[in-house]
Amino acid sequence: MTVTIYDVAREAKVSMATVSRVVNGNQNVKPSTRDKVNEVIKRLNYRPNAVARGLASKKTTTVGVIIPDISNVYYSELARGLEDIATMYKYHTIISNSDNDSEKEQEIFNNLLSKQVDGIIFLGGTLTDETVDLIDKSSVPVVVSGTNDKDSKLASVNINYTEASKEIAESLIKKGAKKFAFVGGGYSEKAQDDAFKGLELALQEAGLEIEDNAKFVGNETYKDGSRAYEAVSQDKPDVILCISDEQAIGIVHAAQDAGVNVPNDLQVVSFNNTRLVHMVRPQLSSVTQPLYDIGAVGMRLLTKYMNDEQIDEPNVILPYRVEYRGTTK
Repeated sequence: MTVTIYDVAREAKVSMATVSRVVNGNQNVKPSTRDKVNEVIKRLNYRPNAVARGLASKKTTTVGVIIPDISNVYYSELARGLEDIATMYKYHTIISNSDNDSEKEQEIFNNLLSKQVDGIIFLGGTLTDETVDLIDKSSVPVVVSGTNDKDSKLASVNINYTEASKEIAESLIKKGAKKFAFVGGGYSEKAQDDAFKGLELALQEAGLEIEDNAKFVGNETYKDGSRAYEAVSQDKPDVILCISDEQAIGIVHAAQDAGVNVPNDLQVVSFNNTRLVHMVRPQLSSVTQPLYDIGAVGMRLLTKYMNDEQIDEPNVILPYRVEYRGTTK
């Protein structure tokens, strides 16, 4: 049987109000009474109901976290930063995996609201119009980290994908690259659109253009990298820019299997810089995102909203750098 506050009050021979004050840290309780109540709480293994406490205090100190693919290293590194800041500010997290499925995502969102969470944070993923509409109507604050909505209306933390992609393309064009291909992923539509925009800008300024069949959008998986390579390699590009490390490694291996030398015949650059970039030979050139910080700053931004603190900038853009390793010349 679940132990209730009534059971604790009866055993300690005090009122339920006194037990509640002890549980919530109210100092207006005699030390001897507090010790007696705490002894009974420990002996009965009483666990306060966060939702019930939230109904009284209007806070449950619980945050909902929605992740498109918790098995993906990129999202797990974002989650680590978020979790550390949540712990620092004494918030508990409920982490849910949406499989980047819009209907499932909306169901999770509504379930989190029913659990009386104080706020919700999206870690990456493509935000559909239906999800954005839910967020607009939300009764609790919502922050997105590692992604954004198409109109950048939501509070968010990210890097500038357009700027990063343009910087990479300009650098490689100066070294002789002329034919580019682009591989995006369904888990990050806004990021891939911004990155592709940066590539197009660099090519236009150099008097170049990308072929229609040199763009591929799939899933952010290693297996999908092989499919991506087959799709964009027909015109033998000099460079493939890839939104995901897993996809990029799949591309490198597919190219090597086809007898293509990386980086002499084909250069590959990704955008995540997870630990996977060091697990391929040659090591993967990548945009170094502050993944831990993206998750951590997103959580800190959410705490500000939940505690009605001043928000100077709702759309936080964090710095990045490009690490050129063995998959580029």
